[in-house]
Amino acid sequence: MNGIKFLNEDSPIIKRYIYGLPRLGTATLLGIENWALFTLYTSGYGLDSFRVGIALAIGYITIAISQFLLGWISDQRYTKFGRRKPYILVFAPLLGFSIIFLLFPTNFLSDITNKNLLFIWLLLWDVVFRASFAVTTPYQALMAEIFSAEERPKVSQIENSYNYIGNAIMVIFILLILTDYIGNLQFDAFQLGILQFNPLQFNPLQFNTLPLNIQSSVPLTYTLPIAFFGVLTFILFYIVVIFLPTEPYYEMETTMKENLKTILQNKNFLSVVVMLGFAGFGLTIITNTMLKYVEDALYLRGADYMVISIFLLLSIFLFLHIWRVLIDKIGKKNTLLYVFLFGALFLPITLLAVFPMGHYIFLGIILVLGIAALIAGWNLFPYIVYADIAEEDRKETGTLKPGIYAGFPSMILNLFQALSVFFIGIVLSIPIYYNSNNSIGLLLWGPITSVVFILSYVYTKKYVKLDFELEV
Repeated sequence: MNGIKFLNEDSPIIKRYIYGLPRLGTATLLGIENWALFTLYTSGYGLDSFRVGIALAIGYITIAISQFLLGWISDQRYTKFGRRKPYILVFAPLLGFSIIFLLFPTNFLSDITNKNLLFIWLLLWDVVFRASFAVTTPYQALMAEIFSAEERPKVSQIENSYNYIGNAIMVIFILLILTDYIGNLQFDAFQLGILQFNPLQFNPLQFNTLPLNIQSSVPLTYTLPIAFFGVLTFILFYIVVIFLPTEPYYEMETTMKENLKTILQNKNFLSVVVMLGFAGFGLTIITNTMLKYVEDALYLRGADYMVISIFLLLSIFLFLHIWRVLIDKIGKKNTLLYVFLFGALFLPITLLAVFPMGHYIFLGIILVLGIAALIAGWNLFPYIVYADIAEEDRKETGTLKPGIYAGFPSMILNLFQALSVFFIGIVLSIPIYYNSNNSIGLLLWGPITSVVFILSYVYTKKYVKLDFELEV
């Protein structure tokens, strides 16, 4: 790809902002799927954690395969619409509409209390969602083909800005709208005798006391935002297809087999992949379990989530700044080690929910502050690491291969995430209860994840190199 003649060596700023637009939609959708789906189907619709874990694990395996295949297939043939745009046109609508089917099955299933049918529905649409999310692979490849190397850092920064906005929208939607819907589902389940405890006893003034019929259509306050997010996402992809030029034709310089052989010979890169897998295992436990924990173990409701969302959003931006300053002062590896060490020391806090408290809001605030620090620290590293390793490899081989150095770890990471969500489904299904309704697994996920971060710390300190001479 060194022989590409770029359409513009210095593109108009508007072109960069148009290219980044889809990240606003994908960050919102993926955030909702990652952070809320497990809780919605277990705490809201009453599907057992084990089957939800299986369905989501298969979803992660699907995206691992589909991202690899779609990247490879889009490399192979150049059409009059280019290599990437045909796949964006096909998969973007699937991504947008699948989230709609995934998040409100009550509008489509005849009997939402039929758990076998509900499991099949979750499995089917999460597979479709994850498979179609692979649209981000040809989309991201497009950046290297229509922007020069000098422009790409600026384009990536714009993408990250859209990601942060999408994540903020996701947090507000989940904590202020989706949790209220789940709470009403729980209250209705209690009235029908499905749920053994009355959720109103914990925060009676903060519940919407009008029960939601579990068989009825989902309220518009919930459906309209989801429909908007889904439709907006594929429209933003189509804007890229319509308004950005088709990438120029070029010959592929190396085959996939040759690229794979090259990266498998890079021992530090393989060590980084293992580290990313370990840490990704732990982070996936956090993202899939935190909402269920604050909903079912801390009994937070209504106005509680307004407070939680403010603390979460502000603290993420604060800790992003703190971790960036540390990277500049002590380097990437030492900073990442501090992230792992902080996670290992902090996460056993989930055990505190076993003690009766008048109100759990203060524990909830401390929890989201700590998790915000972890998420902010972790999110700084993967893409920086991929780019640095690719540049170090270029110095040795003479060829820049950023795509393969970003794509291969994503496939491995998704497999670790599949194992993680399957594992947490088992943990949350442990038939030992610390109160009348909650498995002890709802307390243990924190200490378990702490052990994962200890292993990540030890492995990274001993085997991984993240600071290179190119940065001097």
